[in-house]
Parts: sequence; structure tokens; C-alpha cells
Amino acid sequence: MLNRYETMYILRPDLSEEEVDKAIEKYQTILRDNGAQITETLHRNKRRLAYEIQKYREGIYIQMNYEADGSQVAVMERAMRLSDEVIRYLTIRQETPKSAKAEATAQA
Repeated sequence: MLNRYETMYILRPDLSEEEVDKAIEKYQTILRDNGAQITETLHRNKRRLAYEIQKYREGIYIQMNYEADGSQVAVMERAMRLSDEVIRYLTIRQETPKSAKAEATAQA
């Protein structure tokens, strides 16, 4: 069963626009190759961090919304953890709206 997820990640502020686009495409490709469906990707631009992370005071925020199961999320998070371009990430599972839950059980 696919769940809805949102991943917010922060890229290093010294990346060029081209490098940012490559990083976004890299994580979208990892999800797609493992069977996830990306619904939305938002580039939130460079923002000041609340506190210093890895000696950076700013970061480039990216938000991805997608449908996947837990194994696909784990693969993407592992790639982010090993990457030197991502300085922080957070993935949350979003609640399915009650009307969608009722519809899914009615179809089953």
C-alpha cells in the first residue's frame, strides 16, 4: 500500500543553480526508479537557517511530496545521508484524508 510522504531537505548554499537542479533530479529519480509517484516538488529558494549546520548559516530548501511505501523512502534517505550536498533532511508520513480512506475500503 502506498502512503503519502513529504520530504523537506536543505542543500548547501554554495551550490550553483545547475547543481541544485541535478540534486533535485537525482532524488526524484531514486524515488521513481523504486516505484514511487512524485506528486509535487517545490524549490523554496535560499533561506537563513535558525542555527548553524555544518558551518552553514543559509541553505537551499526543497520540498517533495510523493506516494511510496517505506522501502522507497529508506533508499532515498540513505542517498541523502551519504551525500555531501544535503546538510539536513526530514521525511514525514502524511495522514490520508478520511474521505479517501472510506473510498479505499469501499473499493476493497
